[in-house]
Amino acid sequence: MIELKNASKSFKAHKAIDKLTLKVASGEIFGLLGSNGAGKSTAINLLLGILKLDEGVISVNQLDITKNSNKTRSIIGYIPENVNLYPYLTGLENLDYFCLLAGLRYSKTELNSFLGHCGLQKNNADKRVKTYSKGMRQKVGIAIAYAKKAKVYLLDEPASGLDPLASNELSKLLIELASEGACILMATHDLFRAREVCNRIGILKNGKLLRELSSESVTATELEQLYLTYMQN
Repeated sequence: MIELKNASKSFKAHKAIDKLTLKVASGEIFGLLGSNGAGKSTAINLLLGILKLDEGVISVNQLDITKNSNKTRSIIGYIPENVNLYPYLTGLENLDYFCLLAGLRYSKTELNSFLGHCGLQKNNADKRVKTYSKGMRQKVGIAIAYAKKAKVYLLDEPASGLDPLASNELSKLLIELASEGACILMATHDLFRAREVCNRIGILKNGKLLRELSSESVTATELEQLYLTYMQN
């Protein structure tokens, strides 16, 4: 569903992504681990088509993003670290507004169903977003992608700043989306969450994928030690 082949991107003398090759299948959650500046966000922005490749190929659903950007964007749902919503609109109104921007019209019942599926309790759907916790805003952001019928979800530090309960709820939701066939790429610092949620994990440093492994092949402690070894060397 997602494939990068020798993808590279530089900003003047700095090589943010260096011949990155990566593949994520439908029904799979891939965790991209790395420190700040490792290239995680750059990789996501390349997949979104916000940045243009210097060399290599990126495809989504077997479509080259440089030649089919409108088609690939239509099946991608993007959830950033901080979901930007209109604070004086309710969660339901925000979802409705962003769906309309995408040319999608849903009934109030359908919108509530999307929000409920993504973990937002019904009694909160009609409250203004300015009263929401970060976890609640994330759920609305995921509902926007879900209502779009996204096949691919790109998440950039989605659990940053969430309390343990909200982080756990997010993990369960991602696993459920993957079980429905979604392809999920999650950039994160959270080693524990990556180990618990992802099927595979990649360690990125200086734009290079140094290691790729199955989450089942390591314990959380082993993953932490492996990550620290790569980051310190």
